[in-house]
Amino acid sequence: MARAFVLVMDSFGIGSTPDAAKFGDAGADTWGSIRRLEAPHVPNLVKLGLNAAHALATGASYSGPAPEGWYGAARERSHGKDTPSGHWEMAGVPVTFDWGYFPETVPTFPAALTDALVECAKLPGVIGNRHASGTVILDELGGEHIATGKPIVYTSADSVFQIAAHETHFGLERLYEVCRIAFGLVAPYRIGRVIARPFVGEKPGEFRRTGNRRDYAIPPPEPTLLERMLDAGRETIAIGKIGDIFAHKGTRREVKADGNAALMDRTLEAIASAPDGSLTMTNFVDFDQLYGHRRDAPGYAKALAAFDARLPAVRAAMKPGDVAVLTADHGCDPTWKGTDHTREHVPVLWFGPGIGGRDLGVRASFADIGQSLARHLSLPALAHGQSFV
Repeated sequence: MARAFVLVMDSFGIGSTPDAAKFGDAGADTWGSIRRLEAPHVPNLVKLGLNAAHALATGASYSGPAPEGWYGAARERSHGKDTPSGHWEMAGVPVTFDWGYFPETVPTFPAALTDALVECAKLPGVIGNRHASGTVILDELGGEHIATGKPIVYTSADSVFQIAAHETHFGLERLYEVCRIAFGLVAPYRIGRVIARPFVGEKPGEFRRTGNRRDYAIPPPEPTLLERMLDAGRETIAIGKIGDIFAHKGTRREVKADGNAALMDRTLEAIASAPDGSLTMTNFVDFDQLYGHRRDAPGYAKALAAFDARLPAVRAAMKPGDVAVLTADHGCDPTWKGTDHTREHVPVLWFGPGIGGRDLGVRASFADIGQSLARHLSLPALAHGQSFV
């Protein structure tokens, strides 16, 4: 029986969408910007059709070699440009409601919310309380947090409430408990996620976020492809932060890993051992977390080259009947203003044994990916999306 593997290159957009101006992102192009500035060596992605897909997304002409896989670009129907919306839509459930967001004011959070968190979690107070880059705010407030025991609370342009605390001085389990309390408190504000951001280090310049991040997320509003898999008695393997993103709905087996290299190791292990009829989904978070948000184009380019170098191992490990799709959940152009995600097309690179080159065009929704996977896996059609299989 067929198997499927979804490799989500978190934030790897390939050109702004027609509605990007509504998000302040007209002209954003994650791959185009990186390629122009750094020209990373990614021959395997190119063979699979990355540059051809980019040409589809941007309306440019393509004169390179014929791709070896099916290639296309997809636009997002969901109202946001955030991680849950992108993942849920590619699994067949577009987000057609509006998330709640916190204003770009200081303080950003309502006093009723922070007062309730301090009281319910028995905290000495909180610090931060503004829009911020997660790494910058650690250097600014990490020392004060250690000295006072007050967790750092902040947000971004996404629908998130983030809490950073030191793994040992504050305690990892205590941080998780504070986040669970916060998740209940932000519900009236329609906030999509509360994110625990543990870190280590003893002084500015040494503070470093760890792999023990945990997301507390609203579940998808409809059954996703992952839940349909479980309904059919199939195996789903969620690698990295996939389990958190889907609020652990439909993720029978969850595998954690810290960093793209370890995430690829776990993915290759899944390709070697996943049972027939299974679906494996991996989120490669470093592209977004370490390079996109930090506006680090050289770092992003190096990460792409390292990822590309391991794709031959993925292809070699696949069995007849398997398919894999390389895609993304949104953009995060490292040359764009600010630190936010960017509204972009995402690549759809579909490959596997016996699959030749084919132009999939520009897809109207990420949900076309989920619908195509459902057909490949012989599942009933999903409620959203058009299959290209």
